[in-house]
Amino acid sequence: MQDDPLPDSVAHQPSEPREMVLGSRRGFDGKRVHVRVDQVRLPSGRESVREVVEHPGAVAIVPLTPDGQVLLIRQYHHAIGHRLLGLPAGTLEPGEPPIETARRELIEETGYEPERLTELVTIYTSPGYTDERLVLFRADGCRPTSGEPNLDELIRVVPTPLAALPDLLMPGPNQIQDSKTLVGLLWILRDIGS
Repeated sequence: MQDDPLPDSVAHQPSEPREMVLGSRRGFDGKRVHVRVDQVRLPSGRESVREVVEHPGAVAIVPLTPDGQVLLIRQYHHAIGHRLLGLPAGTLEPGEPPIETARRELIEETGYEPERLTELVTIYTSPGYTDERLVLFRADGCRPTSGEPNLDELIRVVPTPLAALPDLLMPGPNQIQDSKTLVGLLWILRDIGS
């Protein structure tokens, strides 16, 4: 069955108006991220300022074990001040291919190694203020490895049956609040449901 083409109102239009960058300056340079401040001219002719968090890119992994578990992690996140249940993830190192980042981060955060990694989708995490692109991978056949997990990260591995995933997506006290995890789990549920 062929998918219907997207209507013009949804599909990307090459002639859509854009903002014109008039000038840029550095707002902040950190270890992993940088902030760029752009002076822009809007299509209306008015000028405005855009603050952009430049990010090297990241990966997230949906790790699946041979016995039908998804390896979620409960991790403390300093920016929000509490723990979230989510997928293992990490930032690309300079020159590192996303698939290698995925393999490295999976081992570091869970102590499991995949038999096979498959790229699922690339998303922009929050395009309103950052250029961060996240590549989402499916990791099949995950088994414990002798690799050492990163002891500096406050992580607990939470093996979760595939059958429990729909409950984690529903409103309530157990609902997943991490956006990359929502995307990854919805993708996996779509794959196993078809």
